[in-house]
Amino acid sequence: MVKERARILVVGGGYVGMYTALRLQRQLRQELGRGEAEITVVSPDPYMTYQPFLPEAAAGNISPRHVVVPLRRVLPHCRIVVGEVTAVDHAKRTATLTTLATEEEGTGPRQLTYDELVLAPGSISRTLPVPGLADFAIGFKTVEEAIGLRNHVIEQMDIASSTRDPAIRDAALTFVFVGGGYAGVEALGELEDMARYTTRYYHNIQADDLKWILVEASDRILPEVGPDLGRYTVSELRRRNIDVRLNTRLESCADRVAVLSDGARFPTRTVVWTAGVKPHPLLAATGLPLTERGRLKCTPELTVDGVTHAWAAGDAAAVPDVTAAEPGSQTAPNAQHAVRQAKLLADNIVRSLRGEPLQTYSHKYVGSVASLGLHKGVAHVYGRKLKGYPAWFMHRAYHLSRVPTFNRKARVLAEWTLSGLFKREIVSLGSLEHPRAEFELAAGGKPSDESSDDPKGSS
Repeated sequence: MVKERARILVVGGGYVGMYTALRLQRQLRQELGRGEAEITVVSPDPYMTYQPFLPEAAAGNISPRHVVVPLRRVLPHCRIVVGEVTAVDHAKRTATLTTLATEEEGTGPRQLTYDELVLAPGSISRTLPVPGLADFAIGFKTVEEAIGLRNHVIEQMDIASSTRDPAIRDAALTFVFVGGGYAGVEALGELEDMARYTTRYYHNIQADDLKWILVEASDRILPEVGPDLGRYTVSELRRRNIDVRLNTRLESCADRVAVLSDGARFPTRTVVWTAGVKPHPLLAATGLPLTERGRLKCTPELTVDGVTHAWAAGDAAAVPDVTAAEPGSQTAPNAQHAVRQAKLLADNIVRSLRGEPLQTYSHKYVGSVASLGLHKGVAHVYGRKLKGYPAWFMHRAYHLSRVPTFNRKARVLAEWTLSGLFKREIVSLGSLEHPRAEFELAAGGKPSDESSDDPKGSS
């Protein structure tokens, strides 16, 4: 029994937000039924994105609908609000939020009161003041970006196939990826694999005509899998004719020309930015204690340090790593920790409401897996290093076991099975990004600026 009625506000619908709310509605099932507890989840999207599947969605191996988990379906006993929390006054236990109806109503932001606060807004892409980056680059954090990038790559091949201008053809077939972490390497590996397959259906484009460039500022890629597998990944990518440039930065991509710090210049219509993430701007508007990197200072019990009734985990939280040998170490902001922390966070909230002692977050390292395309990958799991097909199989098996709900597991497995029996789909549906353009032309108008001047190069 909880000691008093509790209004729990969960900010964010990602890994931590969804799994925390899911655990809470199970643990507080009776209290929710009696009206003694209330769980509200505020998220900009009505779904949780399983980001490890974004590269496979971009490659067409998985339908984009199966990469996301609808919050209203998995959280039937929670109140789902599609909107964004813009500020928090924890002293008054109020959160300021905007919703899809806020602008229509004209009444300004809403105030939401709470008793327990869970901050899990996640992170956003960390960008640098690179000339042309905001105008021409595309990120790789959302399912919309993944599918947009797939459409864009195939569209560039269509442009190259139909043009007589060698400069346009060369720029269309040059793809620059910035960032050698999981997102950049997996996205590059899957898309290169997909594009290589797609060339067999073009009479005037060969696989060797495509130019793929990976730019990484440090001296290695995929640091999570260790130096040995990182070097193997570089060799594997270079064997596939991918230009991997270490200790190199993107200096500019203005006027559709990628200029690198080593002096190289590549005319290109595709720049994919995956060079890290940074804490969500909301954290700075909460008045809660932050680290020098802008993350919330947390205790091993996942409470905000020095603050009562405030909790955090995942990318937004700097959680002490009690298993590390070095003092002051923090857990890495990755999905593996986020899912585990969410479970303990929910349990600790319930313990706090019932007056029970809190537990400390500690973890056992499982390992890391990365896909480099169909039947290719690297994995470092429980101390064992795997390469090639075994690592790729381990990657799929691990993430299939981790994707939420049996519904999604079954659908993803079915799609993988069918993709092994039939040929890849190589259709670009770029028009989905601007569905009204055709009707505007038919109605006698002209396409809006958004559809006629797409910075990603889509028509």
